[in-house]
Amino acid sequence: MKFNTSYLIAGLLVLLIAAWFLINSGKSDEPETAALQNDARQEQSLPVVVVREFVASEHPQTFNLFGRTEPNREVAVKAETPGLVVATPIAEGRRIGKGTVICRQDIDARQANLDQARANLKAREYDFNSTQTLVDKGFKSAIQLESLKAAVDGAKAAVKQAEIELDNVNMRAPFGGVFDQQMAEVGDYLAPGQPCGRLVELNPIIVAVDLTETQVGQVTLGQAANIELVTGERLQGKLKFIQASAKASTRTFGAEIHVPNPDYTIKAGVTANASLVAGMTRAQQIPGKILALDEEGLVGVRYVDETDHVRFANINIIDEDAGGVWVTGLPERALIIIEGQSFVAKGVKVKPSYTPLSSATQ
Repeated sequence: MKFNTSYLIAGLLVLLIAAWFLINSGKSDEPETAALQNDARQEQSLPVVVVREFVASEHPQTFNLFGRTEPNREVAVKAETPGLVVATPIAEGRRIGKGTVICRQDIDARQANLDQARANLKAREYDFNSTQTLVDKGFKSAIQLESLKAAVDGAKAAVKQAEIELDNVNMRAPFGGVFDQQMAEVGDYLAPGQPCGRLVELNPIIVAVDLTETQVGQVTLGQAANIELVTGERLQGKLKFIQASAKASTRTFGAEIHVPNPDYTIKAGVTANASLVAGMTRAQQIPGKILALDEEGLVGVRYVDETDHVRFANINIIDEDAGGVWVTGLPERALIIIEGQSFVAKGVKVKPSYTPLSSATQ
């Protein structure tokens, strides 16, 4: 049986071409298969973290400020005239009204000086009246009458001065308040300017706080404030005063919140926490347990970006309630790591496991 040479050559060529394709296809698949296997191994070795999406929403911007209660006014009631203290009729801690005598000094010769001034006034008035009659009849000139009128005016001034000096022995409360401290005892000699006692006004009570440079521009006078004292009392007041210049040492502005205290039950010097609302802001509510610190010690949150790499965002806590803490500083929508954040660092690629809101632990 004879074979055509051309058919034989064509068959050999077909076999050679098929063998070449088989050999090359096997070689090309090896790197691709190895790469896929390597990617799979890397995927399996990635740390797994549990993430949940948190979306920002409108929330009141609240400033939590620490301060203390202070009197609305306090003053040391001081002597205006020299003399011995002969009476201290008010007990410490008693609430008194304006004008109440706190201390009384010895009258000494002050009453005699007043009596003499009154007698002198009476004599000057008699001379003036007698001269007035003579002037009316034409026996004396009007010039003499004017001189006597000046003498009467001087005598009246002397009487007024003697009355004031006599009353100065009574040291009175300049306003209503609590007689907080007695500073002079009976028998003490007080010179002008020396204190008898300290008077404190507690209505309204003042809650003194400090505002930072960023906070001072976001609050306004007259706005409401919620106060919680260390004693557990909850109060409401209004922001009434902000310093015009910052304190050089702290770069903060002193502020005062006025709280009604008509029955004087709130005492001065009590630690207080004040909350001021400064408008609305975009914020996320997150579990407080996931807060972490970066290399510089700043508070923040670890989250996963669109490439599954860990990122760290420095945050600002603006509020806190039973549901967690409200923070700013995160992207509008953030996949926050809620489990496993302690085992991954910034920049590391991870395998996120998504957890719905309902099943996550706050």
